[in-house]
Amino acid sequence: MKNLIIITLLLLTSSPLLAQQDKFIEDSIERLENSRKYLLLVADMMPEEKYGYKVTDESLSFAENLMHIGFALDWHSQSLIGDREARVYQTDTVFKPANKTKAEMMARIDQTFTEAITLLQDVSPEQLDTELDYFGLTRSKRQIYMLLADHITHHRGQMLVYMRLNGLTPPRYVLYQ
Repeated sequence: MKNLIIITLLLLTSSPLLAQQDKFIEDSIERLENSRKYLLLVADMMPEEKYGYKVTDESLSFAENLMHIGFALDWHSQSLIGDREARVYQTDTVFKPANKTKAEMMARIDQTFTEAITLLQDVSPEQLDTELDYFGLTRSKRQIYMLLADHITHHRGQMLVYMRLNGLTPPRYVLYQ
């Protein structure tokens, strides 16, 4: 009987489903690390005097796009995946570019990626199936991480266009980020 219990436990803990979920966490961490490196490279290449550049009055500036990425990364990871109370975008000052230097914004973004990755390292594969209310839709924590990756890419893409409009050649695209 004892051997049957041990065999059952081994089969359950080494099932392909759990391996896939663990792989999802590993892949998500790798993607966040790569995304951090590329985003910081983009942020570094834009001259500080161009951080206020925006294409139209309604657009976010380069700096606002950068800090918006940080806010969304913080909000999705710490408030939806973690249990911290959510920041309010309209009143938050941590992720607003006002009175911040380029170096301070880049440091904040770097720290936010570190915090999100640390949190993800502590998420159990089972927690990824937890469903949340996401703007009136039901989404799993796994889906939240995929949505977050899309959001980062969306705003970083805007930043790349801003670079080109200012006569700069963005860094070469890096695969799998």
